[in-house]
Amino acid sequence: MFKFFRKKKKIKVNLHSVTIPDQGWEKVSEDHDAIRWVNPQQSALIVLHYFDREPDLPTAKDLDYLKRFYRNIAASSNGGSIETDIIHIHNIPCVKTIIKTPQQETGMAYIASITIPFEDCSYVIKIQTDEIGITGMRDALILDRLHQSGEVEIDEESMKNWFEDPYDPDFRQGTLMNKSELEKYDHEFPEHPLSIARSLLRSIIATLIFKSEIKQLPSFKK
Repeated sequence: MFKFFRKKKKIKVNLHSVTIPDQGWEKVSEDHDAIRWVNPQQSALIVLHYFDREPDLPTAKDLDYLKRFYRNIAASSNGGSIETDIIHIHNIPCVKTIIKTPQQETGMAYIASITIPFEDCSYVIKIQTDEIGITGMRDALILDRLHQSGEVEIDEESMKNWFEDPYDPDFRQGTLMNKSELEKYDHEFPEHPLSIARSLLRSIIATLIFKSEIKQLPSFKK
């Protein structure tokens, strides 16, 4: 007479349900929630995180909101936004970001990430590459070139058209992106940490493997 509905069985996934193809790096740690690899020659780190809880991501649909969200996160650490985008990996909406933060002594750390959200869990791939040794060469060479061409103006107190948030020219907080950090200059500086971060990000996005259980997960609704 009465129909009883059982709660839908939760799809079982774990850290290994998402696989990053081997980059030939040294695995330095692995636990239930994360695997970490390093490449000491490039001062670079890759981490695959698994979070067994509802994502704290505000949305995977509203790109303008995400741009503001990550811009403010970066600025709160005196950093700056380099890129924010919504991409699809195996038809699943994901959020791609690159931000930069000043290191304690000199140079920048670049943090690139891919957030793969579902209804009750998420995966985050994080890449961190740091400027080491002599820093600022890319900035100096491109600044000189753009100054010579008149695209950037320099006076005693400021540089005009050099620093700018990629999405809001009126935003002035934190350490803003500069013109040398545009992707079009990466091929001139392939060993620069930002070029490395972008290259790794492209490679991982193109080769990331989802096991069958991932495609059965309820989608992220926000």
